[in-house]
Amino acid sequence: MIPELLIGAVQLFVVLVLSPLIVGIIKKIEARFESRKGVSIFQPYYDIAKFFRKEMLIPENTGFMFIAAPILSFTAYLILPWMVPIVFDTPSWIAPTVDFLGGAFIFAFASYFAVIGTEKIGSYYTGIGATRSVNFGAFAEPVLITVFFGVALITGTNNPFITNEVLRKNLLWLVSPTHIFLIAAFFLLLLFDTGKLPTESHTMGELGMIGQGTGMEYSGPLYALKIWGGYMKQFILLSVFINVFALPWGIPTTLTISGALFGITLLLLKMISVVFIIALVEVSVAKIRLFKIVDYLTFSYLMALLAVISFILTGGVPV
Repeated sequence: MIPELLIGAVQLFVVLVLSPLIVGIIKKIEARFESRKGVSIFQPYYDIAKFFRKEMLIPENTGFMFIAAPILSFTAYLILPWMVPIVFDTPSWIAPTVDFLGGAFIFAFASYFAVIGTEKIGSYYTGIGATRSVNFGAFAEPVLITVFFGVALITGTNNPFITNEVLRKNLLWLVSPTHIFLIAAFFLLLLFDTGKLPTESHTMGELGMIGQGTGMEYSGPLYALKIWGGYMKQFILLSVFINVFALPWGIPTTLTISGALFGITLLLLKMISVVFIIALVEVSVAKIRLFKIVDYLTFSYLMALLAVISFILTGGVPV
């Protein structure tokens, strides 16, 4: 019981501490691509500390949920590191009872309160952000569910730890059409969910705004929790993409100090390689108009659907 608790605690610590660093690295890479010096990779830490020191202002007639929403969302992201392989490939004490769909429900829980918390503010900008988050989320969720269904066909389970083990030990699955389509669909969804999909805005900034609007009325510690939770969400999604789908090798299976250091170092190296590609996509791909995001998510869903069809037609594993 104690090793399982320590595994979850180490993974939670890694997500809390390193998630702002990955954001800083992405911004630095993007700046270099654009021939700029850019801010320090530690700037997200400074921002979080700054907002925790600032005064917290609450708009009138917002209700209790305005305050509770960032706290509940942040708490949801604290649960997820106990459920997926981030540093170790050994389940924590809660992981055997939860699968991919359970993790998806927790993500949805956090997103739900991010919207509900701004419902009664009455601000034009928060209304835009909340409405667009709900509308586009309705197209993104089927992609995520289909991806999880597709990987369940490959491994016979929706448990991320078993999925990692199956893919790590069977190289044929990694090069199968089913798995390749799943990686493509998840990567496209990852760009959208982490806010790395460039959207077009000809005039005012709110025309291209999606999720940013839900945080415009927050200040002080509540805003710090909100942006920190966003960093954690991005880090967890990247970890799932890397350790379960794209690069499942090398994750330590035993709880030792050397194993933990190796796992953290390996995770950072894998993540930097993936965020380099993400930053390259963000700065090089032409911006798309806001209403075209539906087409983008539809294409992502078709990739996931093709994965399922390829499994039915070919059995998944190449001959």
